[in-house]
Amino acid sequence: MTTRNGLRRTGVALLATATLAALPAVGPEAVASPVAAATATADDAYAGTGRDWRGGWAASPQAPTAPFGPNWSQQGFSDHTVRQVVRVSTGGTRARIELSNRYGGTPLRITGATVAKAAAGGAVRPGSVRQLTFGNSRSLTIPAGGTAHSDGVPFPVGALESVTVTLYLAGPTGPATFHHFAGATSYRATGDHRSDVTGTAFTETSTSWYYLSGVEVSGGRDSRRRDGVVTFGDSVTDGVGSSTDADNRYPDELAERFVAAGRPRSVLNHGIGGNQVTNDWAWAGEKGVARFRKDVLSEPGVGTVILMEGLNDIGGSLPEAVGGPTPRVSVDRLIEGHRTLIRQAHARGIKVIGSTLTPIKGSFYDTPDNEARREAFNEWVRTSGAYDAVVDFDRVVSDPQDRHRILPAYDSGDHIHPGDAGYRAMAQALDLDEL
Repeated sequence: MTTRNGLRRTGVALLATATLAALPAVGPEAVASPVAAATATADDAYAGTGRDWRGGWAASPQAPTAPFGPNWSQQGFSDHTVRQVVRVSTGGTRARIELSNRYGGTPLRITGATVAKAAAGGAVRPGSVRQLTFGNSRSLTIPAGGTAHSDGVPFPVGALESVTVTLYLAGPTGPATFHHFAGATSYRATGDHRSDVTGTAFTETSTSWYYLSGVEVSGGRDSRRRDGVVTFGDSVTDGVGSSTDADNRYPDELAERFVAAGRPRSVLNHGIGGNQVTNDWAWAGEKGVARFRKDVLSEPGVGTVILMEGLNDIGGSLPEAVGGPTPRVSVDRLIEGHRTLIRQAHARGIKVIGSTLTPIKGSFYDTPDNEARREAFNEWVRTSGAYDAVVDFDRVVSDPQDRHRILPAYDSGDHIHPGDAGYRAMAQALDLDEL
């Protein structure tokens, strides 16, 4: 990774791994349930910036859609329990969750929620289930467009440990805010199974996340350090092409590098498959220049953002594009979009690592015009000095014999998305000290 002045720093400062306290024995009925349920406000979307919390895991919310086949977002839920497994990048002694109704058309009623240590499939570790509250109430109503956090709960968790968040939705929710490409299995059961230890009742599965947009941790180390990393982009950041339930996206691999170096760090993935910098796309989220404030700047303790986005701006104008074509984006317009993101980050004191766009030869985006724009944009990334540092993911994953194509060993098979080995190579290319 090249810095603004062309230097590469290699020194490593080791931080001691936090020692987690023993998990307290708190039964599922230890918290009283007030008669009046808590109600969140839309302003809660930015309540996660307090110094006591740092991001353990995140996913960017999307509007309900099903461009590649059925999922649960368009119909929503009614008398369903949804169990979702995520891996946190850094640990702590307390935890809380973030829930989003950003794209809901009506208020969302959460009847109850739990957090637990994940076991195999839809099961959780015995004795680890903790009931969550929202303003000391077991239930919560999130207005349309709103986001809310649970109260913090004692829940010692280690870096790279998988946790399970379970939501019980008693009444009809209507279409659900979700994250399309989870790369992980979510589970659904009929009825209230939020405290189940086994996964027996969870007979339905999906590879999307629903309502859950964050897991935050505190304790175990100084939460006031602004050393969190957000990866922002499209499907390559989202991890499309990596193995399901394996946590092999490049941000996952980056988190593993921090842990191996003895300094676990908050690494949050805010990629959305299909997303563009400059155009909204019905199935792929709001344009990057609009969602950046909501998804990145609302995260606590962020010091660096890795910005890699633009392939869909370039390729989305093809007539056969999923969901229909979007307006053609010139290189100048894409550059201005990136400059807008850089300005937004710098206004909050956040460092920006820019990335080149990875190869498209042989893919559904491969046309002479698209390749010319990709190359022109990459040249700007490498030479403009607009970022605080640059990582050349194009060179990292391309075939040395044909720089327009992904190296076969790194190709997931569609010639645009890396596979597990490609994502690992991308993470290895990042200089931990620059982050």
